[in-house]
Amino acid sequence: MSQITLILERLEQGDPRAADELLPLVYDELRKLAAQKMARESPGQTLQATALVHEAWLRLGGDQQPEWQNRAHFFAAAAEAMRRILIDNARRKKARRHGGQVERVNLDSLDLATGMDDDQLLALHEALDRLAAHDAAKAELVKLRFFAGLTLEQAAKVLGISERTAKRHWAYARAWLYREIKQV
Repeated sequence: MSQITLILERLEQGDPRAADELLPLVYDELRKLAAQKMARESPGQTLQATALVHEAWLRLGGDQQPEWQNRAHFFAAAAEAMRRILIDNARRKKARRHGGQVERVNLDSLDLATGMDDDQLLALHEALDRLAAHDAAKAELVKLRFFAGLTLEQAAKVLGISERTAKRHWAYARAWLYREIKQV
């Protein structure tokens, strides 16, 4: 049993010091996941990986952590929190009072076509919500892979499924989401 799992169990039992011990252990892992996710964002992104981790930690409860069932439960919640933060950020930037449809151009990175623009991110978010209503397990896999930046192997471990099942779910979810996004 990992040290994180033991601390999560202590949190369940009401140990007030467990939350203080949890953050340093998961911070580096969350920071790495956030950095991977932010690397795939479009150029000119104003949200930094550190800010994403801090906001996710606060949304997860900060020092008053809820009862986590296990490590998988914690990281699934962290992935969902990061997803919601990125979606909120995309919506905020699209708002008319924040420039709405005005396109920001970074002259230093015009040749870099990485990441998704806000419209694509919002379309993915809406399609992912529809997938969750259709098949929650596959939607959770997408969240862990896309928003938390986990590899297929890591996501399979977090979800407690085999790597082969994760590959099948991933292929299905990608095709399903592609079809949904193209219909919009």
